[in-house]
Amino acid sequence: MEKETERGHAIGSEFPRLIFLGTPDFAVPSLHKLAASGAEIKLVITQPDRPKGRAKKLSPPPVKVAAERLHLATYQPERIKSQEALDRIRSCSAECAVLVAYGQLLAKEFLDLFPLGVLNVHASLLPRHRGAAPIQRAILSGDAKTGVTIMLLDAGLDTGPILSQQEVEILDDDTSGTLHDKLARTGAHLLCETLKAWKAGRIQPRQQDDALASYAPPIAKEELRLLWHHPARRLVNAVRAFDPWPGAYALYAGVRLKCFDASLLDWEVEGEPGEVVGQTEKGLVVLAGDGQALVLGSLQLAGQRRLPAKEFLRGHPVPPGTLLQ
Repeated sequence: MEKETERGHAIGSEFPRLIFLGTPDFAVPSLHKLAASGAEIKLVITQPDRPKGRAKKLSPPPVKVAAERLHLATYQPERIKSQEALDRIRSCSAECAVLVAYGQLLAKEFLDLFPLGVLNVHASLLPRHRGAAPIQRAILSGDAKTGVTIMLLDAGLDTGPILSQQEVEILDDDTSGTLHDKLARTGAHLLCETLKAWKAGRIQPRQQDDALASYAPPIAKEELRLLWHHPARRLVNAVRAFDPWPGAYALYAGVRLKCFDASLLDWEVEGEPGEVVGQTEKGLVVLAGDGQALVLGSLQLAGQRRLPAKEFLRGHPVPPGTLLQ
């Protein structure tokens, strides 16, 4: 049996009443999918508006923009742990909460508010890549696959029981940007199916095996610099992992040069690690520490825009023998 909302749209009783917590672009497909599927979303909680750009103009997070377009009530507490925030959430009488990259730690008092718990959408196949940067870490590690896990949140760092998982293949040309989008879409679909099955009692939570756990800490600034003594595959993975943001880089004539669209190249050539050994239609060819060449398909000097390597090299010649650092 379905009931009607105030706006006249049917709400499917197969979904639990929920509140949604999320902030960045990754969370938007899940919010859209829930709304389109008829879930009763009592409240959308997201981070406060923050200064953005050179003008430091206050800008709303992507989830707030999406929620307002869907005519959903939004709430932006500075501290989700505050008593005011907890009282507001309690007044919604939600059966569960859905968390998709919200950005604040949740207290046990928050977790205890929901009879069906707090479901978290995590962009890895837990227990692999627990933590803040699972997409980038999967590419950096050279993983052939990753996926999405829907889990019940507990007090640990992505340690809660697993409700469902779905694998996603990592292609050779995937970047963190393309993989982000695939996982966001996969997570949105899996979340809706899991919520319905969880409410209906068709899922038995499965404990994670801590012995198989690995961690995905935030990306540190020093990881962005390409170290040319590393093997070519490792360098290619770093370029892919930091594309489109923040960008892996090398130093060229003392200036930061961001590198994108990297791939391995089957050239037999001698030289030093970081030495430019030529050009192809694909881009600039550089030698790695294992003697294998890689090609950089797009380049970007600090303060300028990203350009295909062929176009970049017309304005900034980088002759063979040049050493990138």
